[in-house]
Amino acid sequence: MLKTSGYAAPSARAPLQPFSFERRDVGPRDVLIDIRYCGICHSDLHQARDEWGGAAFPMVPGHEVVGVVAKIGKKVKKFRVGQAVGVGCFVDSCRKCHYCKMSEQQFCENHVSFTYNSTEQDRLTPTFGGYSKQMVVDENYVLRIPPGIPLQRAAPLLCAGITTYAPLRQWGVGKGTRLGVLGLGGLGHMAVKIGAALGAEVTVFSRSEEKKKDAKRLGAARFLVTANAKAFEDHQQYFETIIDTVSAKRPVDPYFELLKTDGTYILVGVPEHPLELKAMPLISRRRKLVGSLIGGIAQTQEMLNFCARKKLAADVEVIAMREVNAAYERLLKGDVRYRFVLDLATL
Repeated sequence: MLKTSGYAAPSARAPLQPFSFERRDVGPRDVLIDIRYCGICHSDLHQARDEWGGAAFPMVPGHEVVGVVAKIGKKVKKFRVGQAVGVGCFVDSCRKCHYCKMSEQQFCENHVSFTYNSTEQDRLTPTFGGYSKQMVVDENYVLRIPPGIPLQRAAPLLCAGITTYAPLRQWGVGKGTRLGVLGLGGLGHMAVKIGAALGAEVTVFSRSEEKKKDAKRLGAARFLVTANAKAFEDHQQYFETIIDTVSAKRPVDPYFELLKTDGTYILVGVPEHPLELKAMPLISRRRKLVGSLIGGIAQTQEMLNFCARKKLAADVEVIAMREVNAAYERLLKGDVRYRFVLDLATL
């Protein structure tokens, strides 16, 4: 076994602290990654505090992992030592079901081995995430980081990037379409960048004017303050698509009235409480409420290549490992623009 170290939550709502543990030895098809950076996703906070239930402790969070290949197994063909690579939200799946064969491993019908707070395919061995020095992953679940994307800015693409890219592609956002983005945080800022790069006219909905300049810089053509009733009146049946990246409780009915007939409301944020939705706004114009969960390995690689071509990357604040607990508190307050990234050299 490979001895390594990281930071872990010892129990629900306890501060993260240094933690020593073991990874498996490098097998024939494994890649050993020296982790350089790991993004902090809002779901890290939810799971470390057991807000979704089912958490297992000690927990090493982190599923926006980038680093450099340190060693490869003797049968590895896709990677070489020294190559920049990444690991996203899962590290294995059954590989046999319909969805695995379609490279939509996130929907595996048998067992997805998520990067942390999960188990390997034996359903016994716990998985530990990227708030750590090293990681061992099967080559089929490792991603290439294309040249031109700084590693620290590539890390959030492994979750925030694919979480927004996948549904925008699935529901046809592109040239000639109008996209509304609800919330301008870690997910929302990537939705703006990717939506604009796909050719859509992007409008950001936010609670105040505070982020208006940022929205325009990121690629938004319009910015609407949600407290302004007239903004909603003026944009009835305006959008083909709205993507909702917000994790707080709020009414969604007003946004459905902004969708055209057959418009699509995409939910990617995960509120703690149920949504409030009346039937008529949905029924009256044959509108759709849909959800989306990250993307498979092939589409995640496609997203990384797209971002490299379009010169897109996440806006990040790089922090030392010792600042992780303070970062969690700041994240709760929305005090980050737009993604915290841990520098693992400081571990």
